[in-house]
Amino acid sequence: MAINAADFVGKVTICDGAWGTELDKLGRPAGACCEEWNISHPELVRQVAQSYVQAGSRIILTNTFGANRFILARHHMEGRVAEFNVAGVRISREAAGGKALVFASMGPSGKMILTGEVTAESLFEAFSEQAAALAEGGADAIVVETMTELAEAVAAVRAARTTGLPVVGCMTFDSGREKTRTNMGVTPEQAVDGLVAAGADMVGCNCGLGIEHYVKVAALMRAVTDRPIWVKANAGLPEIDGTRIVYRMSPEEFAEHSRALVAAGANIIGGCCGTTPDFIRALAAVHARA
Repeated sequence: MAINAADFVGKVTICDGAWGTELDKLGRPAGACCEEWNISHPELVRQVAQSYVQAGSRIILTNTFGANRFILARHHMEGRVAEFNVAGVRISREAAGGKALVFASMGPSGKMILTGEVTAESLFEAFSEQAAALAEGGADAIVVETMTELAEAVAAVRAARTTGLPVVGCMTFDSGREKTRTNMGVTPEQAVDGLVAAGADMVGCNCGLGIEHYVKVAALMRAVTDRPIWVKANAGLPEIDGTRIVYRMSPEEFAEHSRALVAAGANIIGGCCGTTPDFIRALAAVHARA
């Protein structure tokens, strides 16, 4: 389905929630490669995607966040980039069933340009390899997400642009005096400038400290761009409860905070860590009444 950024201006579109924690609930072993499940357990990955479509998501992502050669090398699977990405998109497309768009996920490499661990050129090559496979799988768009180093985000957006698909560029803001900078010190305004210059059709933020902290970030972004703003926030901060990691924010609280987020300029809203289909169901209910 051909889409463009203008399709998301002047309205609220509901995205999906967390994937990793949902796969954990379905039995993914600690430390196992999430993306390998696109091959070994496609029915469980499809179950996660379908749960978000049923909850009201009109955009769903893919189980491809770490499917770049650098992250896959940790599992000795760097030669399976194309396989995992193509399968991940196809699973989400099947789950969407024409009711939701599929925006394919590209996360960070785990390497830093600033420290010399990797070059911008090698990141561009790695992200280009991933992006080509996502396009081959049939993605409607690509989401570059959870970035903290602007140079890496720029390399990923540039790579995604080579596919001709629309691109969303997102960074994580959780540092600085007002918690509106990435842990590398990037401001929302700098992020917008860099991401748009690299070719991003939409910009935004994801992960972070919680949905209430992204209201100001969204407002700062809106002040310097008229492009659609994408926000997928965490359900607050995680806490340790025995052997479990828990998030205390309720779906209803999360959905209420989303009103301020939309007022600040967000167009596409969903959830990141700690959010579930219940959170998306609550978001959809609130904004159906808006």
